[in-house]
Amino acid sequence: MNYNAWFAAQDDPSERHSLTEVVYYSKSGGLLEVQHDMDALRQRSAAEWKQLFESRWMRTTWPYGSGVWGKKEWLCPNIDDKNIVSMFEGGSNLFWAERLGQQIGVDDLWIKMCGNSHTGSFKDLGMTVLVSVVKQMISDGKPIRAVACASTGDTSAALAAYGAAAGIPTIVFLPKGKVSIAQLVQPVAHGALVLALDTDFDGCMRIVREVTASADSGIYLANSLNSLRIEGQKTVGIEIVQQFDWDVPDWIIIPGGNLGNTSALGKGVQMMYDLGLINRLPRIVCAQAERANPLYRAYKNGWRYEPISAQSTAASAIQIGDPISINRAISTLTRFNGIVEQASEQELADAAALADRTGAYACPHTGVALAALSKLVKRGEIKKSDRVVVISTAHGLKFSRFKVDYHEGKLEGAVGTYANPPVELPADVDAVRRVIEARMAVA
Repeated sequence: MNYNAWFAAQDDPSERHSLTEVVYYSKSGGLLEVQHDMDALRQRSAAEWKQLFESRWMRTTWPYGSGVWGKKEWLCPNIDDKNIVSMFEGGSNLFWAERLGQQIGVDDLWIKMCGNSHTGSFKDLGMTVLVSVVKQMISDGKPIRAVACASTGDTSAALAAYGAAAGIPTIVFLPKGKVSIAQLVQPVAHGALVLALDTDFDGCMRIVREVTASADSGIYLANSLNSLRIEGQKTVGIEIVQQFDWDVPDWIIIPGGNLGNTSALGKGVQMMYDLGLINRLPRIVCAQAERANPLYRAYKNGWRYEPISAQSTAASAIQIGDPISINRAISTLTRFNGIVEQASEQELADAAALADRTGAYACPHTGVALAALSKLVKRGEIKKSDRVVVISTAHGLKFSRFKVDYHEGKLEGAVGTYANPPVELPADVDAVRRVIEARMAVA
């Protein structure tokens, strides 16, 4: 069976472009999206698709052991396997957060640990697809000299790593002083040209779009307005359902910044529904930091959107005031009966710390999603018996400064409600015993 996919204009589906064409916008200036020949995909039954995906799951047969490329026919079916750049991304564990769920008031709470990936975030899911298509373009003779992105940290790490694996030069634009050290050092270590600009993410985004605007520049744009990224990221929803033996959770909660992840989540789940692999849709919640909440404001205002100037937040990767995928996200949330909730600095910090006390190690963005969950449970919108999945977008180790500041009482905008600093003692066994007994008495 021959499968096919192409770029289509969102405002004019008859306008099509090859996935290996250097193009980011429709003729009228709108975003493009990847569309598939659904009639061809329907020639395989839902049962056959499930069987195929299960047969590939976490195997070593190239490239299908990847959680992303195990769904190749649903992503970029025409790419040559030799041009796929994969680091076995996806396949991250679905952590049953039993103790945390009991404390929040949900019996069936799960955390999808997307940070357990090669570069420590869900961005690997999209970058493997984009860099693979770029490698295909270069193989086809396209004059691409480098791949570039603006980033709040995780996108730059993923692009630099996959570019290094493919031997393709990368350029990253970062807002100076607004990215964690762990995130900054990743593209540096992978040999990217790192440009720290004296602006915020939105300012970096404006510049990278201008730099890559002309195909003659030879610099290809890797941000999520490029819907190749969305194709890879959409596998997170498919993967969650597959890990539940093709049963659909009631709710999926995801942190939102530039909002490509929200639309990607919906796209993957919708594709399963359209091809008959599932018979119902989950509800989707997009969680935003209160200091960077343009989607939340739009939601509260009848979906009327206005960009804002994002303020500094511990959830730095979603500190975005003018998200590129705003329209995609609104469309997704409308289709999935979605909710948008926000979290203050205090709420997100405490939510992350509470999760850590039950064995997770939550990044601040996961804290935003967990805080949103707690609010929705308290309001009665999420029921105790509902199955809920919170998507953890990055590994907590990338935000060690956030953790240290919380427990040392130095975190801006929050106090350490669950702070647990080390107890400094003399090297005296009686002093040690007294502290141990005092702690055990309140445990």
